[in-house]
Amino acid sequence: MKSTFNVQLYQNRKVVWLISFSLCLISIIGMIICFRSTSIKAPLNLGLDYTGGTQITLERSCADDCITLNTSDISNNINSLKNQDKNFSSNNSPNLNRSQIQLLDNSKSISIRLPFLSAAQSESVVSEVNKSFGPFINENTSVEIIGPSLGKQLLKSSLISLFFAFLGIALYINFRYDRRYSFLALFALLHDILIVCGVFAWLGYFFNVEVDSLFAVSLLTIAGYSVNNTVVVFDRIREKSLIDNHLSFKYQIDKAVGATLTRTLFTSLTTLLPLICILIWGGSTLYWFAFALFVGVIAGSWSSIALAPSLLSITSNKEYDE
Repeated sequence: MKSTFNVQLYQNRKVVWLISFSLCLISIIGMIICFRSTSIKAPLNLGLDYTGGTQITLERSCADDCITLNTSDISNNINSLKNQDKNFSSNNSPNLNRSQIQLLDNSKSISIRLPFLSAAQSESVVSEVNKSFGPFINENTSVEIIGPSLGKQLLKSSLISLFFAFLGIALYINFRYDRRYSFLALFALLHDILIVCGVFAWLGYFFNVEVDSLFAVSLLTIAGYSVNNTVVVFDRIREKSLIDNHLSFKYQIDKAVGATLTRTLFTSLTTLLPLICILIWGGSTLYWFAFALFVGVIAGSWSSIALAPSLLSITSNKEYDE
C-alpha cells in the first residue's frame, strides 16, 4: 500500500505564497539592478554568444599526447595582460575577465572567446598564451570576429523558442484539463524561470557570471521538467475529485499532494544527483548549465507540490466548496 503524507497545504497556503513572492521579488530586484548597471545594461549579464566578440583558435605543436592544460590557468594568463601590455592599458580596453576558454581534442587545441579585440590586442593575447602554453602551429592559428548581429539573432531565437514552448504547454494543459489548470501551470512555470533568471542576475552582478546559449537550453529543459511534475499533481487532484467527492475541494487537493509528495521528491532527488556530479566533475564548460538546471529542478519541485496546488485551492468551483 502506498504511503500518503498528511499535507495541510490549504492551511499553510499563505506561507507558501510568502516564500514564492519573496523569491520572485528578490529575482526581479536583481534583474533591475543588472539592467541599471553601467557594465551590464541588461536584465542578465549576457555572454559573448549574445553580444559578439573575438574568437581565437590555437593548435598546439606537440606529439600525440599533449600535456593537459587547465582553463583557469589560461584565463589567469590572459588577465595578466591588463597590467603588463600597453594595448590593454587604457580605460576603454576590453574586459579580459570575460574570457571563455575551451580545450579541444585532449588539449591539442585551445579556443578562446573574448570581447571585441583590435588586431594588436589579438596578437598580444596569442603571444602571451604562446609563452606559457605553446608552442603553437602558426599556420593553424585563426582569429575570427563574431558580430553583434549574430548574437542578437541567437538571443531572438532563444526567446522565440521559450515563447513557443510556453504556448505549447498552455495548449496541452488547456486541452487536458481546463483554463484554470492551464493558467496555474503557466504561472508556476514563469515562477520557476523567474527564480532561475534572478539567481543568475545576482551572480552576474556580483561574480560576473554570464549567460550563454546553454542557459537558454537549460530554461527549456526546466520548463519541460516543471510542467511534467505539475501535470502529475493535477492528474492526482482530478482523480481525488472523483473518488473523494464528499470532501471539499481544498481537502481533495491536500490529499492529492500528499499522495504525490514521495514520487515528486524521489524524482527530484534522482534528477539532482547527476547534476551534482556534473557540478563537481563536469568541468567549467558545463558548470553553469548544470547549476541552472539544479536551481530550476528545486524551484520546479516547489511550485509543483506547493505553489500551483495552493493557488488552485482558492479557485475551486462552488460545487466543491464546503
